[in-house]
Amino acid sequence: MSSALLSAASLPRIAVLGAGHVGPVIARVAIEAGYQVSIAASGDPDRIALITQVLVPGAAPRWAADAVADSDIVVLAIPLHKFAALDPGLVADKLVIDTMNYWPPVDGVREMFEDRRYGSSEIVAHRLDRSRVVKSLNHIGYHELDVDRRPVSSPQRRALGVAGDDPDAVDAVADVIERIGYDTVQLDSLRAGRQLEPGGPVFGLSLRRTDFELAVRPQAA
Repeated sequence: MSSALLSAASLPRIAVLGAGHVGPVIARVAIEAGYQVSIAASGDPDRIALITQVLVPGAAPRWAADAVADSDIVVLAIPLHKFAALDPGLVADKLVIDTMNYWPPVDGVREMFEDRRYGSSEIVAHRLDRSRVVKSLNHIGYHELDVDRRPVSSPQRRALGVAGDDPDAVDAVADVIERIGYDTVQLDSLRAGRQLEPGGPVFGLSLRRTDFELAVRPQAA
């Protein structure tokens, strides 16, 4: 077996839930970074087979339960208004990357996310209480996620935030982000992840690691 195949086999397997705008881009950049990726929508995988073939060559369209069962990391890239219908048991005991945003001007008011004592990913984690939830990939546009990738040596390499309560889970997600072409800034709690949300100091901004750290660290406490 070649070293490339050995390397790919050693990486965590990723399941992307969501085949709209965001999910296919995440799946594609992960595949190009060497990951094994499956992608699922809300129903029959045959419905997304053509989209997958065109937009995400190399990804396997699957039923959501099968994709999750065979994965190490689940990327939650569904529209936020569909989250209430997601069965928490589907992703129990999995590391979940929450890429969703609560943005009422765009998505309308969602009662589940109106408790402003918590960030949206904290609310997601409360419901997915058997999963390890990490917030990331929510503060960069899906169209930018592909084109802004840079190698480690590039002075133009953009930074992305990774927030969570489980240090090992945060490290695992940070490794994925680094491999797909971004520097990472780790925030030590989902609560701190509110800085990555719409209206936060880094949402939608292209920042290098040092500038990103300056933007979020003073406010993290």
